[in-house]
Amino acid sequence: MQARSAWQLILSCEHGSNRVPPEYAELFGAAREVLATHRGYDLGIAPLAGRLAEVLGVPLSLAPVTRLLVELNRSPGHPELFSEFSRGLPEKERHRLMERYYYPYRQEVTERIEAIIAAGGAVCHISLHSFTPELNGEVRQTDIGLLYDPRRVLERRFCSQWKHLLTERQGKFRVRRNYPYRGVADALVTSLRRRFPASAYLGLELEVNQKWPLQGGEAWVELQTLIQQSLSALPLAPRA
Repeated sequence: MQARSAWQLILSCEHGSNRVPPEYAELFGAAREVLATHRGYDLGIAPLAGRLAEVLGVPLSLAPVTRLLVELNRSPGHPELFSEFSRGLPEKERHRLMERYYYPYRQEVTERIEAIIAAGGAVCHISLHSFTPELNGEVRQTDIGLLYDPRRVLERRFCSQWKHLLTERQGKFRVRRNYPYRGVADALVTSLRRRFPASAYLGLELEVNQKWPLQGGEAWVELQTLIQQSLSALPLAPRA
């Protein structure tokens, strides 16, 4: 699929937590229930990310706070960087949020990539997410989404092969590429593509329909196992 024998896998989970540090609890007041919804975090994705990291033996960066405080998957200056709950904080306090949570998280991921590339390796970075089954009256018509930049040939080929592995093993789950979002929309992987060459960095996003972790049971276990097995079958190397 590529000249390199394998890509070293790293995982990140920008929306894996709905934690609010005590000093910011008052921002939510009577609206704390929003933290338990898809707006507060990506339901089900942290357990999946933890399982993949453990079984595959690869590093995982997990969000330390809810996206409603600061959105780790958006670029500085993006209108969604802060939510309606944190947007009204004084500039000094918003800067403090960035310095305490945003920049350290992104730097951790970046330094892992830099270290692998500096040692002559190549990186497959998968950013793990989940999406609400219905948004603004639209029912999302997929179970697994694979997001990538179509202009980057290796990402396109990698996702094509990944989709094939996901679908050849079962017929229950529907897999689509660049759905329910576009793989070139503003995100952590998008910013990293601008920093690292396509020959050494694959920036992909995995999207899982939240109906499965919400439903739980055997189907959710089956879906997690499918994702794990498909990754194990791809030309990936564990952490060096």
